[in-house]
Amino acid sequence: MKIPLSDRLCACCGFVSPGDRVADIGCDHGYLGIYLLKHGIASSVIAADVNEGPLKSAMMNARKFCVHENMTFYLSDGVRNIPRDFDTLVCAGMGGDTMIHILSAAPWLKKEGYRLILQCQSKTPMLRRYLSENGWRITEESVLRDGRFLYTVMEVYYEPAYPRLTVGEWYFPPALLENPGEALPEYYHWVTEGLRIATTHRDDPEKKQALAELTALAETPELTWLKEERK
Repeated sequence: MKIPLSDRLCACCGFVSPGDRVADIGCDHGYLGIYLLKHGIASSVIAADVNEGPLKSAMMNARKFCVHENMTFYLSDGVRNIPRDFDTLVCAGMGGDTMIHILSAAPWLKKEGYRLILQCQSKTPMLRRYLSENGWRITEESVLRDGRFLYTVMEVYYEPAYPRLTVGEWYFPPALLENPGEALPEYYHWVTEGLRIATTHRDDPEKKQALAELTALAETPELTWLKEERK
């Protein structure tokens, strides 16, 4: 029986280390946690959702796939009502503002050792800015296509001494260049085109600065491939 997992959730699973105890926040139908347990990646999964309906669905699915003994379920707004005995927190399929709300309400996540895997649906620059300004470092980030849309998945650790991101890096962080994939030039064009449209219609100093930084980035000799259109 195949687990119905989207490409973006599969990408999140790829960031989980073998043996991790995982907290899946906003678990929906529980398929990410089920996949991690069924494939022997995670040792245990905390599945949490703010809505009772999806959580009940996750419980039924866990039984259907015979992983319920290593999966616990919590009705929770973010991480408010879950235990803290996990290694890796996964938030996927939410807007950046929702993730900021979750992280802001849980300063204990900054405790050494916790790792975040974040897959943002919208307002990603806002999330990167928040992370950088609050001591979190994006150690790895990759771009993928899932259907008609491009998404990024990021791995994050609390490292308050790490330099803050620049305005342009809120939109296109260095971590993306450390893990380039075939979708990266397309993502670069999508981001810069959005900034061009935004700055054409109104005066936005932040977006103008970001666009200038990203334009200059692609002019550096070793990164001119970013400007290549996707065939």
